[in-house]
Amino acid sequence: MADAHDEIIRATPRGRAPVPLSVLDLATVGSGRTARQALGTTVELAHRTERRGFHRYWVAEHHSMPGVASSSPAVILAHLAARTERIRLGSGGVMLPNHAPLVIAEQFGTLEAFAPGRIDLGLGRAPGTDGATAAALRRADQLAEGADEFPQQLSELIRFLDDDFPDGHPYARIHAVPGPVQGRVPGGVQRADRPSVWLLGSSGFSARLAGALGLPFSFAHHFSAANTVPALDLYRSSFRPSAVLDRPYAKIGVQALAADDPAEARRQVLTGALSMLRLRRGRPGLVPSPEEAAAYEFTDVERDFVDDWLRNVVYGTPDEVREGLDALVRRTGADELMITANVHGADARLRSYDLIADAYGMPGGAEAQG
Repeated sequence: MADAHDEIIRATPRGRAPVPLSVLDLATVGSGRTARQALGTTVELAHRTERRGFHRYWVAEHHSMPGVASSSPAVILAHLAARTERIRLGSGGVMLPNHAPLVIAEQFGTLEAFAPGRIDLGLGRAPGTDGATAAALRRADQLAEGADEFPQQLSELIRFLDDDFPDGHPYARIHAVPGPVQGRVPGGVQRADRPSVWLLGSSGFSARLAGALGLPFSFAHHFSAANTVPALDLYRSSFRPSAVLDRPYAKIGVQALAADDPAEARRQVLTGALSMLRLRRGRPGLVPSPEEAAAYEFTDVERDFVDDWLRNVVYGTPDEVREGLDALVRRTGADELMITANVHGADARLRSYDLIADAYGMPGGAEAQG
């Protein structure tokens, strides 16, 4: 039977939303803006979405990408923990093969001490960057080795978080601090809470592993939409009840942007599409401005890529976005939606989350105040 973790993972939808709504943030840096400004937007967005009843706020680990300022999730989350009160904070995710499991256990144990009962540890097995940068992070030439060893690394990390290596294990006398060991030593009063562990994925590997371990699963629908339904089906069919969950819990990430004017929504999402096109071409940069995106001369092949990308972005008026998100929940059976808006304009991103919250009658809007 699942313990209190099940109640921590699951949430109640707010307003008229069909499932809980959450936020995935990459701290995107637009053309003409600085990382400081981008991270300032992250703080403002966390404040705003907490007030509006969004359930989680996750930041993603990416490296060597000028347009993404979230290379150090634990640092950003510590900053947000000091500036929020209720919203759950987490990684979407930490790319575990880039790090020693003990280091991640220590970092997220520290975050749990800062914000007890509010920390999620979302874990991925991809590098979150290109191969050369991954090699620099891991100090190894064999990049595939890190991904292949992911189940072992995950098991090690969870044992550090729970402080339960068996007697005789080489790490039995090593403790992640802050952590449970501080509640067991003489005079210890440390709570036994630890971050909730999630697996992230864009294919079937992590879906099957999350199901086998009885962990919550977050799927990257926003960049792997064709695999969403098969991966969620695999997760549910593989699921085995655990001390964490009695039944499956699947969250999906979705690109969504609402604007008062549908033409403005299209203008903004095109900046994210052009940014992704450049990334896929091996030329990552700052997120282009709407003017730059509008003036860009796409080749036929590039236009096909952008059109295909935008087919999986939910954008338009608030009502159109609400209808699109509702349809996505019906199609996938997702238990939660994590909305990301990787576009140039900070104001456009902030406004979008308010408009989506308004469309669902979530707390803190004009409807609630009237």
